[in-house]
Amino acid sequence: MEKIIDENKQGQSLTLEQKEGNTRKLFIESYGCSMNFSDSEIVASIMKDQGFNTTQNLEEADLVLVNTCSIRDKAEQTVRKRLEKYNAVKRDLNPKMKVGVLGCMAERLKTKFLEEEKIVDLVVGPDAYKDLPNLLAEVDEGRDAINVILSKEETYGDISPVRLNSNGVTAFVSITRGCDNMCTFCVVPFTRGRERSRDPQSILEEINDLWSRGFKEITLLGQNVDSYLWYGGGLKKDFVKATDMEKATAVDFAKLLELCAKEQPKMRIRFSTSNPQDLTLDVVETMAKFNNICNHIHLPVQSGSNRILKEMNRLHTREEYFELIDNIRRIIPKCTISHDMIVGFPTETEEDFQDTVSLMEYVKYNFGYMFTYSERPGTMAGRNMEDDVPEPVKKRRLQDIVDLQRQHSEFRTKEFLDTEVEVLIEKESKKSTEQWSGRTSQNIVCVFPKGDFKIGDFVKVKVNNCTSATLIGVGIALSMNN
Repeated sequence: MEKIIDENKQGQSLTLEQKEGNTRKLFIESYGCSMNFSDSEIVASIMKDQGFNTTQNLEEADLVLVNTCSIRDKAEQTVRKRLEKYNAVKRDLNPKMKVGVLGCMAERLKTKFLEEEKIVDLVVGPDAYKDLPNLLAEVDEGRDAINVILSKEETYGDISPVRLNSNGVTAFVSITRGCDNMCTFCVVPFTRGRERSRDPQSILEEINDLWSRGFKEITLLGQNVDSYLWYGGGLKKDFVKATDMEKATAVDFAKLLELCAKEQPKMRIRFSTSNPQDLTLDVVETMAKFNNICNHIHLPVQSGSNRILKEMNRLHTREEYFELIDNIRRIIPKCTISHDMIVGFPTETEEDFQDTVSLMEYVKYNFGYMFTYSERPGTMAGRNMEDDVPEPVKKRRLQDIVDLQRQHSEFRTKEFLDTEVEVLIEKESKKSTEQWSGRTSQNIVCVFPKGDFKIGDFVKVKVNNCTSATLIGVGIALSMNN
């Protein structure tokens, strides 16, 4: 649940520039969080070197891959329906087509997909993408192929991802894989393995490459970015065994942020996702120190009830969360804060729920991602707790906090009225071909007349109107960051 699911991107099929000489067709579709979409770029890069060009036409594909998510039941059901569609095309139109499942569902449902239901030819876990060429060779010879081994080392730091469906302005840069936080509702530790961090030098090289290709903003990505720790390689949990020299030269997340900010001073830097127990004040102070680090923190809390937080195995309390929020607002007064929230977790009472409401009232988040609890097989909660909150109660509680968040979003967005903001133009506005759309440092969408500006420009915009989620203004001039 800690990962942001952008509903507008679900099921996106990816395309990239065709490589001359490639004769096979790859159709690749992605579901889930930003990590999955980033992983699909890695897969496309690997397959491009294996003779595959991407296609948007499912019927002509030699290989169909779906990158999957296990974090919510809805995502799994959607993928199952897509697999039925793939197999119908394979049966009726293209018998040579091979179908593969990548990512978190692959790791979790490997036997079911391959042996019981026989709906795929290929199952590849999140740490095994480099093995795709070997697995595909097995499939080509008529055998099912599987690799869902979770690695202690794999970070894909040596693969330059192909930027798929990119706007050419913003890009994800993966810095960690896996997660050591055993939140009882979350399947990620079981599908993506133990936490390990990527060599900072390879991260800086990727950022420099993106800058040279015209990208203006990157998002450092991980299940839990604040927990980043590089001491020469290896799992984070083994840092206690590191040598004195390794400990003295280790790079934590605050240091990595500083390295990135200094490497490309005019490139905007974002990061996602944070965890309250790991977001240290030196990270916030580093954000305040560098103008190119964006003033937005996505800080999932999941519940406002200390009792429920304990049941979730969240290693922070309500009071500690408030203290962290207060410190962020003190150090970076203009920082926007967003959240993830779950209602209807097992045993949640009305009193527990009201604690969540009062926490939201205290923070008044800029925006948030809210869900009803969905039992995930294999999680600690799924194994040990009864999903005992009635569905109508879950839905009512969800609607209550969605309505409350809408009020808070409107309140927070109105704070920017009659101010100047810097906007990075990303695309044309959905509602008008006469306007540009981009985001502020605070991650708020802003639209304004095109004028003489172009995609990729940093523009000073005077805000004169807004909706609950969007700033509306007029471009004044290019900012100093161009």
